[in-house]
Amino acid sequence: MGNNPLGTFLPLILLVVVFYFLLIRPQRKRQQEQLQMQNALTPGARVMTTTGLFGTVVGLQDEDVILEIAPGVETRWVKAAIGRVVTPVDGADADETDSAQSVAEEGVRDDAHEDIQKDKGEQATETSEDGGSKDSGTKQS
Repeated sequence: MGNNPLGTFLPLILLVVVFYFLLIRPQRKRQQEQLQMQNALTPGARVMTTTGLFGTVVGLQDEDVILEIAPGVETRWVKAAIGRVVTPVDGADADETDSAQSVAEEGVRDDAHEDIQKDKGEQATETSEDGGSKDSGTKQS
């Protein structure tokens, strides 16, 4: 029984092939997709940088992107810093978010109103939509 050189290198060759198909090839594919996305940027696109900053593309110059992060505030970024293009949210989802936010703000205002009345020593009663009332004054039996 002789030592077969192919038999000793076969596990090493299989390991390299497995690493190529499981790690190297998918990583190259992701890099190519990222590069295509960065090269396809156009003014008006909403993007998120790799650091999590959201902005709107207002201009492109060579390998740089000019982002507007607030009205009148423009910053220059390298194209490679653009992590992804943000797709706009549907109108229905935005309406739900706005209404949920306004309900939360309304609750905060009501709580602040009750706290002010407590500080003044007044009895705070509030009727909510369900017909119940809150009494922050003395307890009644």
